[in-house]
Amino acid sequence: MQIEVGSIVKGKVTGIAAFGAFVEIERGVTGLVHISEISTEYVDDVKNYLKVGQEVTVKVISAEENGKMSLSIRRAAENGEHEHQKSGKNKGHKQKSSVPFRSEITDFSITRDNSDTSFENMLSRFKQDSDDKMQSLKRSAENKRSGGYKRTF
Repeated sequence: MQIEVGSIVKGKVTGIAAFGAFVEIERGVTGLVHISEISTEYVDDVKNYLKVGQEVTVKVISAEENGKMSLSIRRAAENGEHEHQKSGKNKGHKQKSSVPFRSEITDFSITRDNSDTSFENMLSRFKQDSDDKMQSLKRSAENKRSGGYKRTF
């Protein structure tokens, strides 16, 4: 079997490293799935996503003359999703995104009162607060530069 760039094949994970996973796609033919090509999510540790012996579907990204192959699980999944959409299956149904929705928002708060909270009002309040803070910062910087006293001639 000739393996061509762009083809999607099944393989078995043979090894895991900090930078990715080695996948055997054909007897004696092994390629590397870089950590950035494992998932659409941020991958901190490859072991959280793959295990040795696990069967995976990969897309061949590149094949060099020296036998090195670059593979991608992420692109194979994206390609499979696009093929599914092109085939017209599930017409009228919403397609699920492969990117997870992250709902946690940290250190972000908007205080709302019952008055009109249009975008323009919130923007003008933000601008006013920002201007006030900048004035205060400038005043404190000027006081530090003068050394706390003023010269009189």
